[in-house]
Amino acid sequence: MIEVDRHQITYFRDGRTDGPTLVLSHSLGACSQMWRPQVAKFEAAFNVVRFDFPGHGDSSAAAEGITIEDLGRLTLAVCDRLGIDRFHFGGLSLGGMVGLWLGRYAAERIDRLVLSNTAARIADTRLLVERLQTIERDGLSSIEQSVMAGWLTSDFQSAHHEATAEISSMFCRTTAAGYVNIARAVCCFDFERELRSIKVPTLVLGGEHDRATPPEWNSHIAERVGNGRYHSLNAAHLSNVEAAEAWNDAVAEFLNAPVV
Repeated sequence: MIEVDRHQITYFRDGRTDGPTLVLSHSLGACSQMWRPQVAKFEAAFNVVRFDFPGHGDSSAAAEGITIEDLGRLTLAVCDRLGIDRFHFGGLSLGGMVGLWLGRYAAERIDRLVLSNTAARIADTRLLVERLQTIERDGLSSIEQSVMAGWLTSDFQSAHHEATAEISSMFCRTTAAGYVNIARAVCCFDFERELRSIKVPTLVLGGEHDRATPPEWNSHIAERVGNGRYHSLNAAHLSNVEAAEAWNDAVAEFLNAPVV
């Protein structure tokens, strides 16, 4: 754990200290635990860095009014504290939004950008707003079932009970304030006009069954950024978990890295 910008941030480093760095950034309501399938594959070639956003995992609370820009600057500050100058960045959902900000405003530090199951703007925020109202009335556990239904397909949940239980447990570790305050940042995020300013080589991955950030939102990003490509996966929102092997293969090819 390190203190960054008045936050106590839990972070993890795995793999080669002498290799290129791959920073992985998690989804709203998740934490660094969601990247276990990627750590197992990429640690042989990379210095894999993960950290928990405020109010998620074991990091300290997220303040009201926090923005995606704040999370982008927090990411840079964590890397600074760890002595990391340049890095590849991979983010899913919320993490992908942070990646868009980094690709635009910290391009000199990003080698390659991986954006997964994300959006430049949430076209309809009603679902998130309704969830926030439910949390304020009934607590975070009241939305667990609906979140899990969006994160993983029913087929995956039926066939992978242990993995599903781990993901559910990860969600339950999120604080209500952490979810609510960062969800508000997600609702306010609008990067549509800035997509064409992103010139960093970018891979965008979308889930064919993703209802939270539909595949067309992701392909739209790939079409608009200056140097993007799109890859579709047979998965719902947490495609890095549900389609881990395909996700890893696509990212490894993009990063020109061997996958063990």
